[in-house]
Amino acid sequence: MKAQKPYSCGIGPAFEVIGGKWKAVILWELHVQARRFGELRRLLPDISEKMLIQQLRELEADGIVHREVFHEVPPRVEYSETKLGASLNAALGPLADWGDRYAKRAGAAR
Repeated sequence: MKAQKPYSCGIGPAFEVIGGKWKAVILWELHVQARRFGELRRLLPDISEKMLIQQLRELEADGIVHREVFHEVPPRVEYSETKLGASLNAALGPLADWGDRYAKRAGAAR
């Protein structure tokens, strides 16, 4: 868990968890269904393998993503959102809506 930092509102702690370019997008892809690593790579072609691994590990450490290993041959690993991750995804929905409206506005201004 990360060191406690003083914040004036809940935005700070939220962005500690989802800050950066990829975490919210990864979580959004896990909202529909559990995904294997390769599926996530195909869904997010602009992320490097190293970055995807790092972001998944951090999301798992924060309790947002669950990693399940299936002991099969060959081994299979699936990532899914936790209950906490689902609540974060629900909170991100309005932000995604705002982003869509902003992108349309910004596109119209060009």
